[in-house]
Amino acid sequence: MASRPHNSRLRRALLAALVTASVAVPVSGAARPAAVPAPAPTALAPLRTVAPAALAARYAATRSDIRAAERTALAHGDTRRAGSLRAMARPGRHFLSFDGRDGGRTAEVFGDLSRARRIAVLVPGSDTGLDQYGRLLAGAEALHEQLGGGAAVVAWLGYAAPATVSTQVLTTGRADEAAPVLRRFVGELGRAAPGNRISLLCHSYGSVVCGRAAAGLDVADIVLYGSPGAGRGSAAGLRTPATIWAARGRGDWIADVPHVRIPLPSGTLGLGADPVSAGFGARVFDAGGGGHSDYLKPGSLSLANLARIVVGQAPAGEVRHA
Repeated sequence: MASRPHNSRLRRALLAALVTASVAVPVSGAARPAAVPAPAPTALAPLRTVAPAALAARYAATRSDIRAAERTALAHGDTRRAGSLRAMARPGRHFLSFDGRDGGRTAEVFGDLSRARRIAVLVPGSDTGLDQYGRLLAGAEALHEQLGGGAAVVAWLGYAAPATVSTQVLTTGRADEAAPVLRRFVGELGRAAPGNRISLLCHSYGSVVCGRAAAGLDVADIVLYGSPGAGRGSAAGLRTPATIWAARGRGDWIADVPHVRIPLPSGTLGLGADPVSAGFGARVFDAGGGGHSDYLKPGSLSLANLARIVVGQAPAGEVRHA
């Protein structure tokens, strides 16, 4: 009798996979953002300091790469991509890294990184790329505004995020590819800005990326919100001394995603345990009543609580210690 709920979850997960695959396959031949060409970026040395002069030189180099990618997109006839890149190259935008190939990789800074003592690294989820960058931009700006002076936000799009309608979003494959890149970035940032408090804020599939990258990361907090799973069975399985936080808005459809791990001949289907479940072991805080895309919405409880975590304060409202 005890096996029936488990079997039901397996059936739901397999059904979700089949439905996703049936939708993904017909659209796979459509034009993809990754198909827009871009030149190879400047080879940058590892980030070793956040001194103003060093940052200014790095920002100038990435701005030059963005403009080169804009020219290539225009030559290719993709005016939408070119417009996105033109906005990124405007004065006042600051990128630690940029690569316009394969859908785009970026790390944009909001605030004065040379003066910041608290740094939030935003790790976005599925359907995030250069052509959908506005959502990540708006969230990073809202968080920086909420944090105020003395803090900086880095919007890290350092991997090929899967499409929501795809088979890749059902596995940890893209997260496994992204994990060493995120570890390297956070390691460089920590060494360049020693003594700063760094927090990882991981949304949706970004939670899977953070979960797979967590081991050995020198960060104060890892926050999993709107999460389909972390690619691990528990907070302890992340193997990190960081405080693990989790939250889900009451209007978030992600609550209906089955949390299972099913071995298959070609890999594993599913993203692991629910981070807001009591058995996972995270510190669960109130994210309000918003939906899946509302966590960084100005004026929201979720944004306020994320900012409180970044500065080392307890979130407002109920916090469940699992």
